Amino acid sequence: MKKKRLNKSREDHIFDAVNLFLLTLIAIITLYPFYYILILSFNEGNDAVLGGIYLFPRAFTFENYKEFFTNSSWLKALWITFFRTLTGTVIGVFFTCMVSYAFSRTDLIGQKLYIKFVVFAMYFSGGIIPFYILLKGLGLINTFQVYIIPGALNLFFVLVGISFFQSVPSELIESSYLDGASELKTFLKIVLPVSMPLIATMTLFIAVNHWNSWIDSAYYVQNNDLRTLAYKMREVINQSMTPTTTDATTLQYASSHSKTTTTSLQMAAMIVSVAPILCVYPFLQKYFTQGMMLGAVKG
Repeated sequence: MKKKRLNKSREDHIFDAVNLFLLTLIAIITLYPFYYILILSFNEGNDAVLGGIYLFPRAFTFENYKEFFTNSSWLKALWITFFRTLTGTVIGVFFTCMVSYAFSRTDLIGQKLYIKFVVFAMYFSGGIIPFYILLKGLGLINTFQVYIIPGALNLFFVLVGISFFQSVPSELIESSYLDGASELKTFLKIVLPVSMPLIATMTLFIAVNHWNSWIDSAYYVQNNDLRTLAYKMREVINQSMTPTTTDATTLQYASSHSKTTTTSLQMAAMIVSVAPILCVYPFLQKYFTQGMMLGAVKG
């Protein structure tokens, strides 16, 4: 039998039309700034200075991306950011999962006390100056390790992980003990394979945090070879907002001899920095949703 269509009243049609209009408007407002940066990144820098570009590049070119990928300082920043994100994410996810799994065990002596320490440390810190002194005492200042070691343990996801691992059936863990598996083997072979929603959620958040971070590069690093991509973009923005007379003359000379400007190069850098996250997110989306829900059930 065919299902009878519900007869919509005039008010229903008006409600649907208003909803569609508002959702379309919100989508345009949300997506257009990114689209605007995209079309400027494919437009000649000198031409973009004249303005009037809204929907499509007026003077299409790949020069901005060519300049970006042939500039040694930008490539170094991109490599540092990529290697930092990869290393920091793997280490951060592994140690956070390991600690949260240990704290989820009810037979752990002092379990509740450890969890209270985690909650306290998550909300209170010693401040940036004591933190800087600590990093200096550990010899991490002006080294690549300053990007990795301080973020090796994510306290927020420790709490989420505790709730998640407590939902793992205890029969799985007990069966591994009966087979003679050690704690580490149980964690690696039994617990982690069934924790993909949590791992995917942590991976996405920690990776994005590493990829977009610039504060640690500004405060704890002086070596230009260790600067991150986010820091380089911020540096270009600051220089373009407060140019000196000499800088303005230099930019004017450069713009007369090249199709790129600092602004157009910055647009290309922004697209390059956003593209990896947009490519990875669709593959982690289903795990991301499951991980956030499962971690919140028993929280």
